[in-house]
Amino acid sequence: MVTAQDTAGRTNADLTAWLAVAAGTLGAFMATLDVSIVNSALPTIQGEIGATGTEGTWIATAYLVAEIIIIPLTAWLEQLLGLRLFLLGATLLFTGFSVLCGISSSLPVMIVGRIGQGLTGGAMIPTAMTIIATRLPRHQQPIGSALFGITAILGPVIGPLIGGWLTENISWHYAFFLNLPVCTALVLLLLLGLPRQGMRLDRLREADWLGIIGLTLGLGALTVLLEEGQRELWFQSPLILQMALLATLGFALLIVGQVTAPRPVIHLGLLLNRQFGSVAMMGMVVGMVVYGSSYAIPQFLSVIAQYNALQSGTIVLISGIPSLLLMPFTPWMVRVLDIRAALAAGLLMIVASSFLDTDLSSASTGGGFVFSQLLRGAGTIFAFLFLSQAAITSAPAEYTGDASCLFNAVRNLGGSFALAGISAVQDQRTWLHSRRLEEALHANGLMVQEWLAGLARITGSRGGALEMVSSQVQQQALTMTYNDLFWLLGVGSACVLPLVLFLKPLPKGAALAAMH
Repeated sequence: MVTAQDTAGRTNADLTAWLAVAAGTLGAFMATLDVSIVNSALPTIQGEIGATGTEGTWIATAYLVAEIIIIPLTAWLEQLLGLRLFLLGATLLFTGFSVLCGISSSLPVMIVGRIGQGLTGGAMIPTAMTIIATRLPRHQQPIGSALFGITAILGPVIGPLIGGWLTENISWHYAFFLNLPVCTALVLLLLLGLPRQGMRLDRLREADWLGIIGLTLGLGALTVLLEEGQRELWFQSPLILQMALLATLGFALLIVGQVTAPRPVIHLGLLLNRQFGSVAMMGMVVGMVVYGSSYAIPQFLSVIAQYNALQSGTIVLISGIPSLLLMPFTPWMVRVLDIRAALAAGLLMIVASSFLDTDLSSASTGGGFVFSQLLRGAGTIFAFLFLSQAAITSAPAEYTGDASCLFNAVRNLGGSFALAGISAVQDQRTWLHSRRLEEALHANGLMVQEWLAGLARITGSRGGALEMVSSQVQQQALTMTYNDLFWLLGVGSACVLPLVLFLKPLPKGAALAAMH
């Protein structure tokens, strides 16, 4: 293969290497896009497949949970099957599960499709980082990392816009069918850009099966527990008790695997490292804010402001503007800025953006989110950029891959916790605010009687007036609940801010680590 030489005599990557990088970034873009493409279309999807608002969170959560499970297994699966075969299989399966989501007419079928999408799409994220690290020379890796960073950040923020446009102009089904042409292009790039590799089936004997089973059971059962706990009245329910036992068993198996396996599925001992543990905790909270806000904002605009899916998606897209503007400068930022100051600035912007969204009213529209979304986008790029660097540099060289997988897993786990938490908080706080508002309305009060009389004249009956009052109470209670949600996200971000003091400056000349 002919390679070009730059003026300094360094060998540059050839065309096939860049085709491989293009395949990796396209796969990562498709995977991250599908995390959020359903968010703005969720009210429409829920209505058509017969799911309630609380059950609908599973459409988003199922994808994230499956992605969390597969990311730590990716390195082992690459070695087992070879990178080319592994990615081709993941792409074809991702296409099939996307079609299943697109044709689904019930919640269980949709959830199965979303789990399949998460398992196969999640595999494309760390493999994109692997392609950049192995196919590009060191001096060109920052270019590949910047390309990957742009697609990884663009996917979640442009997803609600694309999903909203398709829902309003064609059908929500095409938010999933859109993956067919993208997957076709991805398969072509993989065939051209990646060499054939033999399978290493002997890895099956060396696998940490206790860890693999424990990871799957633990994370899966824990998410079901969090998601269904509120509806099932927590530990009064046999289902929740079973999930708690399964989660405990799963994490116990994972810990046993850490001790007995020659090569554990993921090296959890990294979490005991003060710097990496701090990075993991901050990454989890930032993941909660990013995924939680990208879910809550479209829901608020749909239910309270009566926005359609396209309008909601446009508001979510605003947070991507600072990321796209700052991304070309990320190599320079890593070299020049102190990690502690830069990360603290990013977290402060995230905290401020959350608190800005705590004064919502029933008259709020998308315009009220513009500044907070810009601030959140700027804070996110600072936080993810420097957390990614810290995660890689804080781990010993032999555990760099584990550090990358573990950081991405805990960050997505934060997103899963956020979506499950939103469901529980929404039920509890809406009920609480509704009761408090009703208690403030004294049935025999003169003002209340005059208000009901006025509404009765508008609706034509006292029954209609009471229904209108009930609707307004529910709307106000839900608005107050969303204020509570953003307050919790702001407080959570503020609580991890002191952890930046545990970080050390990045080593001089450190390569730019890819972000997701």
